[in-house]
Amino acid sequence: MNISANNLFADMQSMATQARGTTGPAADIAELNPGAINPTGKNSSQMDFSGMLKDAIDNVNSIGKQAGAMKTAVEMGDRSVSMAEAMIASQKAGIAFEATVQVRNKLLEAYKEIMSMPV
Repeated sequence: MNISANNLFADMQSMATQARGTTGPAADIAELNPGAINPTGKNSSQMDFSGMLKDAIDNVNSIGKQAGAMKTAVEMGDRSVSMAEAMIASQKAGIAFEATVQVRNKLLEAYKEIMSMPV
C-alpha cells in the first residue's frame, strides 16, 4: 500500500486546470461560438465540477482507508508494514482530510458571500 502525496498534488493540479476551462484554439472557438464545442453552452468545468468534487472526496476517503489498513496491519504484527510507513500514511491521510475541510470551508464562505449579494 503506497500512498503518495505526489498523486494527491497531481490530482489537485489537474482539477485546477480543468476548473480554469479550455485553453488554446478550442477556447478561441468557444469565445466566438459557445455552442460550437459544447451544445449546452456550458464549458466542461461547469459540467464536471460535481464529478471532480466527488472524485477528490473519494480519493481522500481511499487514502484514509489505506492508512487505517496499514495501522491495523502494524497492530496485528504484520512484518511487511513498518510502523514508520503506517505513521507516514496516517499523517498523509490527516493532511488530505484537513485540505478537504479547508476547501469545504472556502466553498461555504463563497456560497454565503454570493447569497448575501444584492440582486
